Amino acid sequence: MKRRTFLKTVGCGAAAPALPAVGAGLLAAAHNACVFAAPAQPGAVEARHYVRLDGGGVECRLCPRACRITDLERGYCGVRENRGDTYYTLVHGRACALNIDPVEKKPLYHFLPGSSAYSFAAAGCNVHCKCCQNWEISQARPEQVRSFDLPPAEIVRQCRQRSVPIIAATYTEPTVYFEYLQDTAILARKAGIRPVMVSGGYIMPQPLTELLEHLCAVKIDLKAIRQRYYTDYVDGELKPVLDALVQVKKSGVWLEIVYLVIPTLNDSDAEFRELARWIKANLGPDVPVHFSRFQPQYLLTKLPATPLAALERAYGIATAEGLRYVYLGNIPGHRAESTFCPKCGSRVVERHGYRVGTVALTRGECIACGTTIPGVWT
Repeated sequence: MKRRTFLKTVGCGAAAPALPAVGAGLLAAAHNACVFAAPAQPGAVEARHYVRLDGGGVECRLCPRACRITDLERGYCGVRENRGDTYYTLVHGRACALNIDPVEKKPLYHFLPGSSAYSFAAAGCNVHCKCCQNWEISQARPEQVRSFDLPPAEIVRQCRQRSVPIIAATYTEPTVYFEYLQDTAILARKAGIRPVMVSGGYIMPQPLTELLEHLCAVKIDLKAIRQRYYTDYVDGELKPVLDALVQVKKSGVWLEIVYLVIPTLNDSDAEFRELARWIKANLGPDVPVHFSRFQPQYLLTKLPATPLAALERAYGIATAEGLRYVYLGNIPGHRAESTFCPKCGSRVVERHGYRVGTVALTRGECIACGTTIPGVWT
């Protein structure tokens, strides 16, 4: 039995797992306002992007699954429920993870380097990645994790109070808490704060269009470049993710990509080359691509961590194919963490892990030669 099926079976009787990615100061502020609980009926808000079906039931139009849900049932994500043919999100204003992170942790390398990002999540996900590092909250229903009241206006208030310039929807899958993210992003933009989304990109075009009207940056995890991997290890589809990447790029919202390199599963030279060629042809050579190191976890504990040699192969192939901004992730201290000017080779942003050193840019241009480095720098 899959863990998702098991959780649906045990329901509220499941023990609440430890809460990851929580900053002590922010958690204390939220805890003072609301005691942690796992309510059987979390506060519900009518969902967006669904239609009522003839004969009863609803069809969700948020992600490519297009779940059809009968009365008192939920979609695949477990956080959206049909109640009398009105579809509800159960996680609006209910955060399960919270922290202030460096924006480099998302990772976003060409977006306000060195800045802090107020990072939050609600429970749930619309895929089932076997290597998920946050499976305790992504592969659970809202009543199975510790959550607290954190409405959009409070997120924005806390950001302004702490002078945090970025709000990031992250840790789980923002698609499934679409309404929460959209309402937060609208208020954030009005307050001069920049909202970003960290996503798997498994979302329908219309809701993505609506989010892009308010987002300032999107990081998408492209799990692989072949459908077989998505079938076997994601329980999802590749094409909608590729379509979402193209849509984000065309929108003008800043885009970066992460590709988690997993030994024996998506680490062949042919796949690296296919990936780089697709990105260059469909998104252009300037979209940053992060090849990240895998660590054994969740359902993939018997595989080894990604060898450095595999990451460097990916880096070499992608740069040889013409991608200009290729990075290696989860390898602190490696040269490929930093940004280099593609024309003169000067280091324009120095990084070590999540720490940013010298930034040799003036108005987004290389100080040494004047070449424009694409990104959002100020």
